[in-house]
Amino acid sequence: MTSKQTTESLATDETPKTARKRGNRILWIAGPLVVAVIAGWFYITSGRYTSTDNAYVQADQVTVAPQIGGRVVEVDVRENQQVHKGDLLFRIDAEPLQLAVEQMEAQIAAAADYLNASRDTFRSASADLRSSDATLRNHEAQLKRIRELRTKGLVAQKALDDATNDVATARGTRDSDAANLAKSKTMLGGAVDTPLQELSGYRVAMAQLAKAKLDLSHAEVRAPIDGTIGKMHLQAGDYLNVGQAAMPLVSNTLWVEGNFKETDLTHVRVGQLAEIEVDTYPGQKWKATVTSISPASGSQFSILPAQNATGNWVKIVQRIPVRFSIEAANHDGMILRAGMSADVEIDTGKEHSLLGRWTTNGASKPQVAQVERESGSVR
Repeated sequence: MTSKQTTESLATDETPKTARKRGNRILWIAGPLVVAVIAGWFYITSGRYTSTDNAYVQADQVTVAPQIGGRVVEVDVRENQQVHKGDLLFRIDAEPLQLAVEQMEAQIAAAADYLNASRDTFRSASADLRSSDATLRNHEAQLKRIRELRTKGLVAQKALDDATNDVATARGTRDSDAANLAKSKTMLGGAVDTPLQELSGYRVAMAQLAKAKLDLSHAEVRAPIDGTIGKMHLQAGDYLNVGQAAMPLVSNTLWVEGNFKETDLTHVRVGQLAEIEVDTYPGQKWKATVTSISPASGSQFSILPAQNATGNWVKIVQRIPVRFSIEAANHDGMILRAGMSADVEIDTGKEHSLLGRWTTNGASKPQVAQVERESGSVR
């Protein structure tokens, strides 16, 4: 082998090694650089968004119940039907209630007649009192004359006794007539010319009539809000008691409640924007706004709250309910329904990121209710 061939052979052997070394050198430099850039980006933008998949669509739910008891004679809605406020839901037999109204109207007429008769009784009692007063004065004068005659011995003792007894009887009659007059005056509100509408007995009857008419109006049970009828089994012929649940009514007003870890709420504030994705419609986003944050964790509202002051205590991250208002519950034909599972992501801004420290003057103030102790108002 010549020297030229040897040199070419060495050059051929060294070229792959040099290329390999150069490639390794690039990887050693570029690799950490890429990692540093990615880590720096995540550090700068970290914390702006906080999210949870422990979120659900919520809606107000009203349990429709009658305010009077009775037998159902008509049901005008069906399960899952949309209704508007004021729509008739079902009807209760109104015949007994109508009879009660007529009875109270008759009682009012009777009360008016009775009170008018009380005026006549008052006048009669006044006349009786005047008569008994006159009789008493007459007997007292007769007693005085008989006493004078008795002192002179012109009449017997029996005549004096009879006159004394007549005075006592007349005085008793006068007192009885005075009591009857006072009773009649009381029935007329203290004055014989008191208007009928101002007399207590008449007002009581009118109040009872108003109550009977109110019960009659409650025979027709109407929707208190716009919404959708839930699962129901009511049918004509059923008997309902006062306050007995007849059917659920789910409101059309929806919101989302997300249960965030307490450690994720450091920079969450009322009014911040959020995005909601419902499991039923993957890939679709709903715009939302943080409307309120619960004053306590969910465990505080449970029937049996956690007993943390015990020897076997274990620290558990708590969940705080956050309420979101949805801009449009019906989004391109995709209807949200109460109870649907959702994912929520809140845009908290950059208050606690590196870029946020450069672009903001400081952390925003927490929005909490401040109670003025002196005035008792909440601001």
